[in-house]
Amino acid sequence: MKAAVYYENGGPEVLKYEDVEDPPCHAKGVVIRVEAVSIEGGDTLNRQGGALVTRPHIVGYQAAGEIVEVGPEVDNLRVGQKVATVNAFGSHAELRAVPARNCWVVPDGYDPKLAAVIPVTFGTAHDCLFEFGRLKAGETVLVQAGASGVGVAAIQLAKRAGARVLATASTDSRLEALTAFGLDHGINYQSEDVVQAVMRLTDNKGVDLVVDPVGGSTLQGSILSLGYRGRVSMVGAAGREPMKVDVASLMGKNASISGVFLGAEIMTDRVHDNIQALIDDAAKGALKVRIDREFPLSEAAAAHRYIESRAAVGRVILVP
Repeated sequence: MKAAVYYENGGPEVLKYEDVEDPPCHAKGVVIRVEAVSIEGGDTLNRQGGALVTRPHIVGYQAAGEIVEVGPEVDNLRVGQKVATVNAFGSHAELRAVPARNCWVVPDGYDPKLAAVIPVTFGTAHDCLFEFGRLKAGETVLVQAGASGVGVAAIQLAKRAGARVLATASTDSRLEALTAFGLDHGINYQSEDVVQAVMRLTDNKGVDLVVDPVGGSTLQGSILSLGYRGRVSMVGAAGREPMKVDVASLMGKNASISGVFLGAEIMTDRVHDNIQALIDDAAKGALKVRIDREFPLSEAAAAHRYIESRAAVGRVILVP
């Protein structure tokens, strides 16, 4: 099969398009013919400095496609079904082997390209808002990096739950694109001070919840944007900056910060069932998936470079 591989960590240029051996099917797993790869923020981080579990290494958490082989101990999936999949690596390829537990059925008629984007992105956003963020109707949410995959998902899910939604992005045009997903007020972090803008938009009360997929210096702004008993759900480190923040202001507000990592609970019934429900909702039209650009698998390096330019709104996908 063809795959986008690398032999050493580094920038997008380390990705090569090569022939590699087809993956074997585990007794408790399946092999899919990949139809779309959703490039996750963790994929670019792993390429930059993660462990090379295999050599050459095929990076990538998330992909969707058609099952072409089923292990003998799998009885809930069949050849020919379309599924979205998540695993630690291996998405950037024509074929992918994954545990059956890491598959979610794509409803008939729903585009696998759209389904490929949902598990990590929407699952993470949902946990940030509800499982750890304890969001309630009528509260105000700030979504940092609103144009990211998690950001687009969080805006929709928060709005659907009856929240008022603020979000940050780097340009006015990116913020304008987010209004279609339920954004109430956008904050251009290049031209505005985020904390000052939040306080202006909330009559100096601050927000009830911040979803922060950036970290670094952005996390400090998230903490300072909180109102009384406010919460921060911190996920990932898209900013690639050290986590050096002053948390003293949390005490006076009885505020809190929670780290969120979907992977720690993705094998649980709770998360598995929730991701399937999110895919089903999207197939019914209740949620929207935003694909910013599509690249052929052979141009994985260009796709990673585009993601790191921070020009995208939503997810970028690869198509074998």
